Amino acid sequence: MPDLARILNSQFEVVENRSLELLARIPDERLFWRPEIVEPNGEPYSCGELIIRSAAAIERVFGGITRRLWDDPFEWTLPEELADRERIAGYLNDVQAARQIGFSFFREESDLFRQIPAPEELKPIAAVLLEALDRASHLQGRAYGVAQQFLRIRPHLP
Repeated sequence: MPDLARILNSQFEVVENRSLELLARIPDERLFWRPEIVEPNGEPYSCGELIIRSAAAIERVFGGITRRLWDDPFEWTLPEELADRERIAGYLNDVQAARQIGFSFFREESDLFRQIPAPEELKPIAAVLLEALDRASHLQGRAYGVAQQFLRIRPHLP
């Protein structure tokens, strides 16, 4: 795997591992607890929902890169479908497997600079990956923000 791909892969892995660690710390009764006060114009998402959305951002980018399927994995990431810790952890493991398959396609550094329709405009794969990493990290940070309302935690910084 090229150096840049290895670096990006490790950063996605950090996000995935942090999500699993946070998921393990959230009490069952708080997994889908929604705060009453949220950002202006923001949805009051729960930790569980934000962890799922973070993983969905990763799944979406690798579905787009490997199969040109840029659809939001909305249907199978609903809280009704992923209703408990075990199902969410299973989904996170599925996303991790999709990421590993996706990174196996990058054999040379130049592969990361190929232009792909992502989904509406052509962009280099590296840019698409960085955007997904940013989105997944942002959503995960919001999950930590919700969790800090009922847990004594501090997010791990790389």
